Amino acid sequence: MWSFSHIADEINEWLNKTFNPTLALTIEMVIAGVAVIGLFATLGLVLVLMERKVSAWMQIRLGPNRVGPKGMLQSLADTLKLLVKEGLTPNGADKLLFNLAPFIAMIVAMLLMAPIAFAKDFQLWDLNIGILYVSAVSSIMVISILMAGWSSNNKYSLMGAMRSGAQIVSYELSAGLSVLSIVVLTGSLQVSDIIQSQADGWWIFKGHIPVVVAFITFIIAVTAETNRAPFDLAEAESELTAGFHTEYSGMKFALFFLAEYVNVFIVCAIGATLFLGGWMPFHIGNWQGFNHVMDFIPSSIWFFGKTFFLIFVIMWFRWTFPRLRIDQLLNLEWKYLLPISMVNLLVTTAMAILGWHF
Repeated sequence: MWSFSHIADEINEWLNKTFNPTLALTIEMVIAGVAVIGLFATLGLVLVLMERKVSAWMQIRLGPNRVGPKGMLQSLADTLKLLVKEGLTPNGADKLLFNLAPFIAMIVAMLLMAPIAFAKDFQLWDLNIGILYVSAVSSIMVISILMAGWSSNNKYSLMGAMRSGAQIVSYELSAGLSVLSIVVLTGSLQVSDIIQSQADGWWIFKGHIPVVVAFITFIIAVTAETNRAPFDLAEAESELTAGFHTEYSGMKFALFFLAEYVNVFIVCAIGATLFLGGWMPFHIGNWQGFNHVMDFIPSSIWFFGKTFFLIFVIMWFRWTFPRLRIDQLLNLEWKYLLPISMVNLLVTTAMAILGWHF
């Protein structure tokens, strides 16, 4: 199976030979930070173009087709447009919090990249509470949204921020219970352990109906958590002009925009890791020949393929379902998803204790 560990080992060995250990560690952290920033920029360009092309395909039209070959450079043109736009701050706004909010959104997104395994032996930080870390850090995102809405001194922004707060806090419960189902089956919070537990089959296949229910609940909940349609009440254009970022322009708006797409990538990466094996190839029991062929496909291809498949599903949601009202959105969580998730967790726990999974 393909592994990227030798690349990291060679860089680490060269740095430790050239510099003292403290400086070498600092340089390694800087390289990791620059790599994450580069990944952010690439994801922003790719996912915005993908969103437009998917929406065009859903609506039987062409989508971007002017800038670059088949419109491939449209995202780059949009980025340049946002770079040259003036960033305005309203007179009545709390300037410190108003300017700080988009940076907090990006910082949280960067922190969430740490435990994700992008390929075999290619992970920034494999801490032993990786899934708990993701759940804890992702909950900070609502602070940046509330901060942006309140500090804008705009009623539309405040209303959008309050909606977002209620929405994210509500749907975090169902998402957390869905994640717990896999933690119970695996017996570990460590991302590498969860991936290794799927070496003989992904949990979506060997976990029976309870894991399928947990997966569907997880996808619905994270779609709501990332403020994506049909759960985009926080930025409902027909009601709130743009919601919590109504007053933002230029690069501050771009940071919120980028954070949304990066968060979509992160939740889909977590979903792919928990339910679809992460970078683990598709293996079937003791079919040695088939499994050996699957191992020839690089682990990074498996990871990004699964992640972008889930991103496509979330985009499919957006261009298929109409936007919910706020009461419908909260009813869906508190009356349906949460009870289903709690009962499903009990069933999954019983299944894990009795060993009824494959």
